[in-house]
Amino acid sequence: MTEAKPVGQEYLDDMRQMFRDYKKMAEKAMAQVSDEQLFYAPDAESNSIAVIVKHMAGNMRSRWTDFLTSDGEKPDRNRDGEFEATDEKSREWVMKTWEDGWKIFFDAVEPLQPADLAKTIYIRHQPHSVLQAINRQLAHYSSHIGQIVFLAKHIKSSDWETLSIARGKSADANQKMAEKYKK
Repeated sequence: MTEAKPVGQEYLDDMRQMFRDYKKMAEKAMAQVSDEQLFYAPDAESNSIAVIVKHMAGNMRSRWTDFLTSDGEKPDRNRDGEFEATDEKSREWVMKTWEDGWKIFFDAVEPLQPADLAKTIYIRHQPHSVLQAINRQLAHYSSHIGQIVFLAKHIKSSDWETLSIARGKSADANQKMAEKYKK
């Protein structure tokens, strides 16, 4: 029998995996749309996948650069500009922007240790524990990834390839999981 990990380490390991899973989900959704469709916005008040990616990357750069030592809202961040369409219209630009943001994020969270979770950091001058800041970003990024998935599914319509359990297949999926985890 293996010894249980301390709860702080368990949290950090689970958090890192959850972010990796959400990142992969968005990438699978983006892979289903054409280059042009990455820039499609349903209406003037909606964001395209590319704009959501641009915003997420800007947020990641601001929040996670010098994460433990500087305010998470960097003075040079142009948050409003993150929601403006870009002149660049290539998948390569979208994916580079995406990867650059995630690299900053993972470079910041990979070295974290359980003792770091109680440290205080600041976002817009407001104090947060590292644990609170991580949870804040988990909720933020997962909501935007949900938007990416929704937009891609909307665009693809009946050609959408599900990222989870297909409609009408819940019983089959539950049976497979039961068989996999039966003792």
